[in-house]
Amino acid sequence: MTAPERPLPRGVVARYAIGSIGTGGFATLPGLVLVYYLTDTLGVAALVAGFVVTAAKVWDVLIDPFIGQRSDRALVRTGTRRRSMLIGAALIPVGFVLTFAVPAGLGPVASGVWVCIAFLATATAFSVFQVPYLALPAELTPGYDERTRLLTWRVVVLTVAILAFGAGGPEIRDAFDDEHIGYLVMAVVAGVAIGVGMLIATTVAPRRSTRADAAAPAPSSSPAGAAAPAGGLRDGYREGIAALRRSAAFRTLLAAFVLQGLATGLMLAGAQYIATWVLESQSAVTLLFVALIAPAVLCAPLWAIVARRIGKERGFAIATVVFTLAALSLVGLIWAPGEWVYLPVGVAGAAYAGMQSLPMAMLPDVISHDAATHGADRAGSFSGVWTAGETAGMALGATILTIVLAATGYVESTGSEVVTQSPTVVAGIVLAFSVVPAALAAASLIALRRYPLGRHDIQADATVVSASTGGGIR
Repeated sequence: MTAPERPLPRGVVARYAIGSIGTGGFATLPGLVLVYYLTDTLGVAALVAGFVVTAAKVWDVLIDPFIGQRSDRALVRTGTRRRSMLIGAALIPVGFVLTFAVPAGLGPVASGVWVCIAFLATATAFSVFQVPYLALPAELTPGYDERTRLLTWRVVVLTVAILAFGAGGPEIRDAFDDEHIGYLVMAVVAGVAIGVGMLIATTVAPRRSTRADAAAPAPSSSPAGAAAPAGGLRDGYREGIAALRRSAAFRTLLAAFVLQGLATGLMLAGAQYIATWVLESQSAVTLLFVALIAPAVLCAPLWAIVARRIGKERGFAIATVVFTLAALSLVGLIWAPGEWVYLPVGVAGAAYAGMQSLPMAMLPDVISHDAATHGADRAGSFSGVWTAGETAGMALGATILTIVLAATGYVESTGSEVVTQSPTVVAGIVLAFSVVPAALAAASLIALRRYPLGRHDIQADATVVSASTGGGIR
């Protein structure tokens, strides 16, 4: 085995993957229950609920490139991205609990403001961790297949976390007669788990050479002595825009991933509504998550095998086609709601594993190719723009759902109030869960066709920087 393909220690792979307990929890539970919490517990109008969720996500989109640029500066100055990861991991449990701690009896307007502010703070803490976390794979290994291995196990843990939070969160909530207490206990349990997972992941952040330590080896993805990027807010955006402009591979991969984020975010936000108004069973939301995530856990390693044989790029395209067809078939819920739904959801879950692990494994390839081509490590800027795009996709997915709900006449409720929904509303919920996500996933294939990098390109980049890989991982 050549030096660039030297395997990562199992402990590094495991600790990096454990960080996805946090990312999976934060991405899943708010996406699953926050809009529903606002509309059906706090009495907030559907469009306002969509605005609350979207406002925090838009804020994330605005600050993620700046956080990425600051992470690059920290790497040059201190030799590690660990500090900001620690800050984010420590703060996110507090914000998560506050988001679901709205006092009973508070009016819909005040409740909406409370949730908006708390969720904005929580999303900020998440970005402070997530942006440097996503920058790490390009620094941990230069190997094409080793990155697939690293990100595959991250996605295995991610999918288990999605299952645990997506199925367990509503179960904890529903164990209490008082909805406000149920949501609060759910948030405490989830917040602690999220924070612990993130703290464990911070231990794998490499400590590399700084400009003051010329004797130490440089990061594997960039030449030694790279200058730190400028430190202002405007400079953060400038670095992110520059990454998009100079890397065609990054533009195409990001476009595909954002479109798929829209699709999965829409389905995630719609699952609770499908369970309540289409399947007419609160427990069905747990079964939907089991059907979606259990196949993903089993299939993530299989997608890694596919990637080794035919390449990540082709494997990603195949996974997307399978997901598109599975999502489209769910339109049958309009005419025949029933337990058959779990089969296509399971197929979509198997494809979802590839749609997560393979593009995430392609991102460090894009980063290292840019570093080898342009001579500077800007992994933080790339991961900042990537996180902004991913956040925007997931958030706008929920926003699309709230627009559909409002357009079809969805009736909001508070507490135990009983309401009924019209057939038009039910049909809109199904279309938002099936046809629209399928169309978005199909559109992502158009972007993916232009992705220019393959195994040969990344192996050539690894050869160029192989002389600087002796720094190791602490």
